[in-house]
Amino acid sequence: MRASHADRERAVDVLKAGFAEGRLGQSEYEQRMSRAYQAQTHAELQMLVADLPQGPVPQAQFAPRPAVPATFLPMQMPMPQTTNGSATGALVCGLIAPFTWGLTSIPAVILGHKARAEIRRTGERGDGQAVAGLVLGWLGIGAWALFFLVMALIAVTHA
Repeated sequence: MRASHADRERAVDVLKAGFAEGRLGQSEYEQRMSRAYQAQTHAELQMLVADLPQGPVPQAQFAPRPAVPATFLPMQMPMPQTTNGSATGALVCGLIAPFTWGLTSIPAVILGHKARAEIRRTGERGDGQAVAGLVLGWLGIGAWALFFLVMALIAVTHA
């Protein structure tokens, strides 16, 4: 069933209450608010507030079936998910580490761990990018550690 402006406002009120109670973080609250204003159906609104104490409007348990076959109904497009920016940053830092002599390895590891925590919390995409950035970052750090170990061994043997 299509959502009205009043339905969207009720969903936004539930999101505001969830944010005020500390159930939603600032970025998740803003993301859900924008999705609520773009929602076309009650189902989309219900998905946005399902994990909060109250929903926009109680739905009828047994909704009537549409008179039109599903073939002729408009396609339900999933809401586009965003990719976590820290995950992208971790991957980029990890990829350019060989060109910067490993100087971006530590930022790759830091951004990778930060991105994975954010992805678990918000459900964004980009976990593969974060893991790749972590692996490349740790490889760069390992290369530096190996370099220093070899230099120390050379210094000890020539002393």
